Amino acid sequence: MAKDTDSFLSRDFPEALRKIRERTPARIFLGRAGAAYRTEAQLDLREAHAAARDAVRAEFKLETAFSAEFVKRWNLFEVSTEARSKEEYLLRPDLGRRFQENSRQEIAKRCSRDADIQIAIGDGLSVTAVSAQVPPLLPLVEAGARARGWTLGQTFAIRFCRVGILNAIGELLAPKATVLLIGERPGLATAESLSAYMAYRHNAAHTDANRNLISNIHTWGLRPQAAADRILNLAAQMMARQASGFHIREQLPAAPHHPVLPK
Repeated sequence: MAKDTDSFLSRDFPEALRKIRERTPARIFLGRAGAAYRTEAQLDLREAHAAARDAVRAEFKLETAFSAEFVKRWNLFEVSTEARSKEEYLLRPDLGRRFQENSRQEIAKRCSRDADIQIAIGDGLSVTAVSAQVPPLLPLVEAGARARGWTLGQTFAIRFCRVGILNAIGELLAPKATVLLIGERPGLATAESLSAYMAYRHNAAHTDANRNLISNIHTWGLRPQAAADRILNLAAQMMARQASGFHIREQLPAAPHHPVLPK
């Protein structure tokens, strides 16, 4: 007969398990009732699943995703891809990679060309992630870019957005580096995870191989300051190498060395 999970953990190494559970949102060492999760764990899973569905299905609106003060501070405006509804967006990914004609005209009118960095905000598959992560992240990226002497294009938000919209941004505005802050597909650990997709001199011929990704920007993952530092450092590499994607290997800080303790 299998040991009772809780009594086994409590008796043998509770402190070690406590430390492990504090370092991850993964559902480990939860205990059980027979062969199933306990009621508390079951309810938690159902809540997380509901949050993930809500994040995917939520409609992006600039005035509800961000505060009025944030929108005014960054002079944000909203454009849309060719997808006409959330349902069509989910069923037709290709439509989320192209701007509507009136959106193309709005971007061309309100945004300058040839900036060193152009930032765009896309709803992606989690409006929840965009609302939670963009407000603390955007000011850090902007401040870091200006400290490096880079020019910044006018940031804007994209409704029904897919990653491939980077090509359309590159064709329209011709920035050196484009940064797309977009909601990741939510899971049961969090519905608030943001990604930063980046590209150098992107154009219509480019594919995923020409893009770089910094992912898992959320409370349990990459924090805003660390994410901003990585975005800026990667942009600097792109400009220095005049390339992105598989041509670039992100230079990460060395991991701390932990000596192996004798047994």
